[in-house]
Amino acid sequence: MKKIIFALFAIFVFLPALVLLVGPDAAWGGTVEIVNVSYDPTRELYEAFNRQFAAYWKEKTGAEVVVTQSHGGSGSQARSVIEGNKADVVTLALAYDITAIEKSGLIKPGWQAEFQKNSAPYTSIIVFLVRKGNPKGLKDWGDLAKPGVGIITPNPKTSGGARWNYLAAWAYADRLYGGDAGKVKKFIGDLFANVLVLDSGARGSTTTFVENGQGDVLLAWENEAYLSLKEHGDAFEIVTPPLSILAEPPVAIVDDNVDEKGTREVARAYLEYLYTDVGQKIAGDNFYRPTNPDILAQYSKTFDLAVNLITIDDPLFGGWDRAQTYHFSDGGIFDQIYEK
Repeated sequence: MKKIIFALFAIFVFLPALVLLVGPDAAWGGTVEIVNVSYDPTRELYEAFNRQFAAYWKEKTGAEVVVTQSHGGSGSQARSVIEGNKADVVTLALAYDITAIEKSGLIKPGWQAEFQKNSAPYTSIIVFLVRKGNPKGLKDWGDLAKPGVGIITPNPKTSGGARWNYLAAWAYADRLYGGDAGKVKKFIGDLFANVLVLDSGARGSTTTFVENGQGDVLLAWENEAYLSLKEHGDAFEIVTPPLSILAEPPVAIVDDNVDEKGTREVARAYLEYLYTDVGQKIAGDNFYRPTNPDILAQYSKTFDLAVNLITIDDPLFGGWDRAQTYHFSDGGIFDQIYEK
């Protein structure tokens, strides 16, 4: 009888500690659920990736994993996490948005060094999606500022992709005018005067251009443009301007949330799997540029690997904190241009 009582005592005392140690899902062998808060154009990428990761995790651990996806403008998605969206991982359009979550205390400092390639497992560039035959003859950024050109691009205040679009155009104008800030600002003003619709996110802009038929050109992530070709190949074509920007969408674990939910192990494995050969090929198949150079080379017939690319760390921009403050903060250059 004493042995039975002791056994029951051990169960009630030590089992809760075990659950806290290894996580409730691992302790009970149940289904693990994680939330990936992402940005607009990654729907197809993660639809394929989540299936493959679930199969990998099942084979490795015997446990089921269910990934819930959330998509929207990158800035809006970051704010949703700060305001209580219980994301286990974030896979957003730019580092600034994840840094905003870090500043809220939900992500530990140093997150960008936690995974390879500054925690950016895939990249993209900014291209023009035009209607078949390119009736307006749009070949470079300068063409977009001409009268009579209808542009579709998201709002840089809410969309990470839109900020990449804006900065690529700014880099072109800076080189064209030899760094003359007044002329560069006027060029960007002329370009945005041609914008017909500022959607909140990149996928909304694609819908406006592709499905609603508005505009002559969509400023788009390369992967988003290729998806449009895949679905509506006879109606559109892609123009890659001679100068573009290397868009590096980063990923991170939301530390406070995974520690609260006991999901750190699976969340880390999920992001690490993006860097495996399988994960890199899924990225390439969904028209993102793999960061593994050997796998990227396998997609050389898809991507223009010779395009001239500027980065956010170029002295022209000085990193995301500086670029955000100068261009996109309240009262910044974009507000000055667009309000005018």
